[in-house]
Amino acid sequence: MMKSYATKLIELTERHAEEIAKQWYNNIKMNPKTPFYHTMPEIKAIQQALNFYSRFGKLFLSDTPFEEAHVLFAKFAEDSYRVGIPLPQIIYAITLMRRHMWLFAEFQATFTTAIEHHHATESLNRTILMFDYATYVIVLKYDELLRKEIEEKFKALKIKSPLAMAIWANAPK
Repeated sequence: MMKSYATKLIELTERHAEEIAKQWYNNIKMNPKTPFYHTMPEIKAIQQALNFYSRFGKLFLSDTPFEEAHVLFAKFAEDSYRVGIPLPQIIYAITLMRRHMWLFAEFQATFTTAIEHHHATESLNRTILMFDYATYVIVLKYDELLRKEIEEKFKALKIKSPLAMAIWANAPK
């Protein structure tokens, strides 16, 4: 029975992905917690949300949701890192993606009876799990990319600077 309610949420989200993404964008472009997005071109920001909303069903119904989330959100994290979006803003942005998806479903009166609300809650728990995976994968990828960038900069410093070479040579191994 929950599958039919989950399907309802998935179909609603995927069918209205662009509308939900635009509502999300209108929130983040003015939100004081997401200043990077205030200057980001609308099309690029909306594409971030569309990439998730349009793949929501595949992620939600997957037998291996963590693996699916890893593929989707590692790319999302890498793209966000490359353009310089600070990690706290990315995490808040995906939190708002989840919120706008549910607000849209609620506004559409998708779940009207008590039983539907109960099943919607079960779907919400699964959705939260997907976003928990997203948060973990994004933080993991940002950490990996940041460490790699610092290591590359330090190696470049080591080659160019006698002081850096001395520090590097005397650093504990």
